[in-house]
Amino acid sequence: MPKVAGINTTAPAPTQTDPPLDALSAAPGVLIQDQLAGWVSDLTTLHELTERLARTRFLDSALHELLRAGAALAGARRGLVLFEPADGLGPATTLGLGLSHADLGHLETVPRRATSYGRLLDGDGDGIGGPAEPVVVRDLLADTDAGAGAGAGAETGTGTRTRTGAETDPRQREVAARLGLGASYAVPLLVGGAGGHPAQSPQSPPPAQPPLPPLPAKLGAAVWLYDEPTEPTERQRHLIGLYLRYAGEHLSRLLELERARAHVTTLTRELLPGRLPRMPGVQLAARHRATPGGGGDWYDALPLPEGALSLAVGSVSGSGPGAPAATGRLRAALRAYAVMEGEDPIAVLSDLELLLRLTEPARTATALFAYAEPARRTLLLAGAGHAPPLVVGDRRTEFVETSLSAPLGMLSCWQAPSVELVTAPGETVLLYTDGLLRRTGEPMDRAFARLHAAAASVPATARDDPGAVADHVLRALPPAGPGPTGPGPAGPGPTGPPEPHEDFVLLAARFE
Repeated sequence: MPKVAGINTTAPAPTQTDPPLDALSAAPGVLIQDQLAGWVSDLTTLHELTERLARTRFLDSALHELLRAGAALAGARRGLVLFEPADGLGPATTLGLGLSHADLGHLETVPRRATSYGRLLDGDGDGIGGPAEPVVVRDLLADTDAGAGAGAGAETGTGTRTRTGAETDPRQREVAARLGLGASYAVPLLVGGAGGHPAQSPQSPPPAQPPLPPLPAKLGAAVWLYDEPTEPTERQRHLIGLYLRYAGEHLSRLLELERARAHVTTLTRELLPGRLPRMPGVQLAARHRATPGGGGDWYDALPLPEGALSLAVGSVSGSGPGAPAATGRLRAALRAYAVMEGEDPIAVLSDLELLLRLTEPARTATALFAYAEPARRTLLLAGAGHAPPLVVGDRRTEFVETSLSAPLGMLSCWQAPSVELVTAPGETVLLYTDGLLRRTGEPMDRAFARLHAAAASVPATARDDPGAVADHVLRALPPAGPGPTGPGPAGPGPTGPPEPHEDFVLLAARFE
């Protein structure tokens, strides 16, 4: 458990006792100073914990940090968070602190309605565990006879509902005994403000843009688990409540970003081919990875008349939702040019460059276009500022010699010669974007050498399948180690799990 200023994570806060009257009369200033020191310590603690939470950039890392901070404040060793937005639009996840996958599996066997966090999320018939009331179970191991005279629950002075062993489920007691759990403290994860967004005052001018879709007011629940029958003190509950006020707002912002990333990822996926064509004499496979913020790398494979096939990969400058949109427009235009003049790759890329300069002068793009004739096992290639293809076979693994050329949109008139490639039976041609090289985090010359070594190490048994070739290359060419956004020794770090910082495309064509 991380050490936090003002909090002893191994023991609950000491019980407050009334000092002797002579002490009050002798040194009243000392008591005031002690109380002020306690307040300063609590404020320092909350500042440190909220600062650590504010540095998280992804939901999973924020939930892990919330569990660790809550455990430090509550004096617990283990915990569980169920992130389930009330609108049902997701994403939903369950994470544990100090609990293995087997422990989580045992907890899932307990009827949800019988758990404190289940009552917070779903409600119950007696009103215990409403949408804003933490729930304490003092003794998870007590049988039904131990709390027979206790009633449904008791409310503390802090608004927390307390349950005794009389209301615990037999299966819950069995799991608690197996895992060594003595008590639990469950709290809801809420978003301040109606609908998750601040309301507009009557005097406020109308917004310039359509309002954001409302976020759910209830995001889920967190529960911290104690090894012995106990409950958090009033001070601990107060600190947890203050911390969760900020945590709810932070989680709502991350939820909005997560959903936006999901929409961009869906848009990027829909703008790429839904499936690759099947043609005699050639087998195709593609691998694509996009960054959460959206990327501009794309690929295409289109059957042409007389048994020909066009293969293309490219990359559009920029990121965010605009990059996938520009990718879709560029790919649609290239398809039209490929149908009309695909046998001349130079003409295809020249027309594409002219279209880019006229319609999107602020963007640049790289592209590699190939006119393939599977029956002859030949490809006619032309590239615009793009990385050269790589041929993988039993007798050779080498880059195709292509001429140097500028990216599209960089010059007033683009032009470059084409190159013809003749493949041997069973050879695979790899077309890729430079994101595959940049993701290694190394200079380009070393990245090319690593790519060549990865392709040369493809086992002979895998060379009959272009998908297996592509997968082996990706496994042998891992991304760079986690940086500031990567995980720490004990799981996701303060800013989140590693994310793909470069989108890339890998298109493999094996000629028979």
